[in-house]
Amino acid sequence: MGLKGERQKTKGKNCSFRLSPFAFRPSPFFKHQTREKQVEMYDTEEEQVEALKRWWKENATATIVGLVMGMVIILGWNYWQDHKKEQAAQASLTYGQLLKALDENKKDSAEKLAERVQQQFKGSEYAAFSGLLQAKLKTEQGDFAAAKQILKTLAAESNKQLSNIAKIRLVRLMLATGEYEQGLQVINEVDAKEAASFSANYDELVGDLYVALDRLDEARTSYQNALRNGQPSPLLQFKIDDLTAQEKLDTAK
Repeated sequence: MGLKGERQKTKGKNCSFRLSPFAFRPSPFFKHQTREKQVEMYDTEEEQVEALKRWWKENATATIVGLVMGMVIILGWNYWQDHKKEQAAQASLTYGQLLKALDENKKDSAEKLAERVQQQFKGSEYAAFSGLLQAKLKTEQGDFAAAKQILKTLAAESNKQLSNIAKIRLVRLMLATGEYEQGLQVINEVDAKEAASFSANYDELVGDLYVALDRLDEARTSYQNALRNGQPSPLLQFKIDDLTAQEKLDTAK
């Protein structure tokens, strides 16, 4: 039979096929394994919950206390920072009023404001600068003892720059009131390293004190040191020239 006849034989037959409904049914072993895993997962979760409960029972108090303390610390720190900002703003405002009073020559008001800044904002730079201004006011009023006391207090401050400014002004006041040896003592106690940027000022003051004590050779040496350590100053050069002229006059006599 030829190829054509074979085709005719198969044409009338139904060549389609059906899959058995049991072809991909899971085996009983697979089902058993799945149930075991589900039970195992359930047991594991139960154990984790129980462990968490035990941990919380043992550590609940410490955890709560730690959280409360942490919140208190954070709130306290934020409060302290806000307080410092508010204090700084108030100090700046009061110090500005002090400067305005000085510009308007209202010395009584300026002195009261200076005292207020020092009392309310003690330890701040505003308090230190207010002290310097108050010492100046006391000096202008002729109350040298009060001015010296203020400057001595400021000289003991931890801020080295302000401390040296206060010491220099104190020595100048001592020079004006005839306390020459006391002025030299104050300068001798100054730490040279901490006062390096003020060395020329101190050298010139030492020269002024030596002139007042009629120790002219030492005065010249101090003035020359001041010239080397600081900026050229016409006034300082005049002091040196004046010493030379005075020595020539003494020699001529």
